[in-house]
Amino acid sequence: MRLEVSLAQKLSLQLKLAPQIIQSIEILQLPALSLQELVETALSENEALERVDDATPEVSAEEEAAPAPSENNGRDGEEVEAIADTLDRLERLEAAADRDWQDFGRRRAAGGGEDPKFEAMNNTAAATTSLQDTIYEQFILLDPDEDDRAIGRQIIFSLDENGFLAYPLEEILETPELRSRFTLQDLERVLAMVQRLEPKGVGARNLQEALLLQLDRGDPDRELKERIIRDHLLDVNKNKLPKVARDLNIPVPKVRDLVGEIAALDPRPGSKVGGDRNAYIHPDVVVEWRDGRYEILLEDSFFPRIRVSPQYKEILSNSDDPRVKDYVRKKLESAKWLVDAIQQRQNTLYRVCEEVFRVQRDYLDYGESHLRPLKMQEIADRVGIHVSTVSRAIADKWVQTPRGIVPLKYFFTGGAETNDGETMSRLSVKQRVKDIIQGEDPKNPLSDEQVADMLKQQGLDIARRTVTKYRKALKIPSSRQRREWD
Repeated sequence: MRLEVSLAQKLSLQLKLAPQIIQSIEILQLPALSLQELVETALSENEALERVDDATPEVSAEEEAAPAPSENNGRDGEEVEAIADTLDRLERLEAAADRDWQDFGRRRAAGGGEDPKFEAMNNTAAATTSLQDTIYEQFILLDPDEDDRAIGRQIIFSLDENGFLAYPLEEILETPELRSRFTLQDLERVLAMVQRLEPKGVGARNLQEALLLQLDRGDPDRELKERIIRDHLLDVNKNKLPKVARDLNIPVPKVRDLVGEIAALDPRPGSKVGGDRNAYIHPDVVVEWRDGRYEILLEDSFFPRIRVSPQYKEILSNSDDPRVKDYVRKKLESAKWLVDAIQQRQNTLYRVCEEVFRVQRDYLDYGESHLRPLKMQEIADRVGIHVSTVSRAIADKWVQTPRGIVPLKYFFTGGAETNDGETMSRLSVKQRVKDIIQGEDPKNPLSDEQVADMLKQQGLDIARRTVTKYRKALKIPSSRQRREWD
């Protein structure tokens, strides 16, 4: 077989998105707070963008589209010269940075002295507020000796985000820093030190230990609670309170009170410590009742209004320096893309919400039980856009309604058919299941079969297994677990 090299032509079609289209897609998906951050960053990086406020002179659409005047004034000339100077400085800085980097590379390759600034940056720990750092700071205050500090560091940084020990002590003992130096008893002793730190329950190896660590030593019922946690958690989960009462030789009401106090303990003791755990929700859309009708408002007042700088357009027309013209042109194009993309985002979001609440008007009037089934394709057809555009428009967006603040995707759901041929959204059915269970006799709770029968009486024919599925999705216990004992 002969091998040879040859040239061949191949014709193919490829779809590539222009940068401005990609930018428009990304901006459409951004929630309000992220868009605000993007705008602030753009204002700081692109001088062709300017903030619009009440004092900013208005520019008409004709002036916006018209070419800039050709006459040059002193101020424009100064700005052109300033831009040229800036470009010169950037070129000199880039050249100097390139030389410094080459020198640094040669020093590293030659094995010479390390760059002290580079090493200092590499050895500077980033600021953090993790759970592990919080626990370790408390541990150091106990003034442990060098050996206990080494063990404590391994244990503490083996905690997961909920404060539980993620690995067995036997496995931690095999780490290079501890191997052959300590015994399992040493680790047990230091773990006990860690388990005395705040928040109570950290360092536990399982749920039972986490709950036991949180019990108050001065609690007169501590022994009974310990016995419930050690021996009867499964019985409590199955609501077998009479069995627990017989085993502990106490009345059922006493067991119920003890279980209530145990339930108030934190099953994930470390989850509220460390990191940025505050979730800030700012609605992108507000629906308000005004003048006898619901009005849709885009919540954009908190991030800056921007426009393309007319002054920079004049600079582009008046400059004769090709470098300046190229620099300014790129800045203007970037600014215009951003302004257009934001306007398109707002327009698309408004049109989508307008159709959503045209369909979901009953939700605004009466609440969740009146949600209608709705698919994204239906809104896409009504607005005249692609279904993927609807999906991006509602992504990570929240809406403030008279019924509360909810994500926009909340209004898109499938449905179940009623006896008269109409369809009802799954959320509406779930709400009906919830309402029926909330109205039951707690001493004789309804089975899923009974809930299904009651829904049929309301004209909604769904199977018992569907009721079970919705009940579990609502995190409602079974009828056995819901029963209240005397």
